Amino acid sequence: MVETFIEILKYIVPMVVVFAFIYFVIHNYLDQLVNLKQAEVRQQTSSTVLNIRLQSYERMVLYLDRITPSSLIQRMHKTGMSARLLHTEMLKTIRSEFEHNIAQQIYMSNASWELVKSAKEETIKLVNAAFNKVGENGVGIDMCKILLEITMNVDKLPTQIAVDYLKKEIRQSF
Repeated sequence: MVETFIEILKYIVPMVVVFAFIYFVIHNYLDQLVNLKQAEVRQQTSSTVLNIRLQSYERMVLYLDRITPSSLIQRMHKTGMSARLLHTEMLKTIRSEFEHNIAQQIYMSNASWELVKSAKEETIKLVNAAFNKVGENGVGIDMCKILLEITMNVDKLPTQIAVDYLKKEIRQSF
């Protein structure tokens, strides 16, 4: 009986050792394969997020350029337009374009987003100041002139400050 047991062990022990060896080799191989696939997915995700982030920064730079006073004047002013109408149209444009781009904050740092919001608010203040100087019954062209004078007296426009910061931040991402 003991001899039969020993005889059975002679066959079972090598089979168990071979099975364990094969199991560990295959297990390690599959772990490495899974880790490699996960690394590829992380790389693709990172690349996709970076592209989306770059597009977001591009859109915000475009927004900031579109709301600079000189750009607003070029796009909004029509001959014979009243200051009241020009003021309303400028504010409506600044706010609607901001709302159109509001989702971009997901891909931006908090500091960048706060600067974009600040640039929007400061630009609104500049437009309001020009309108207040020209008055309720003013002419649009006079408001444009005053707005340009105000912007010429500012060292750096809030939109330019925000654009410079966005460019600096995106350069640091690479």
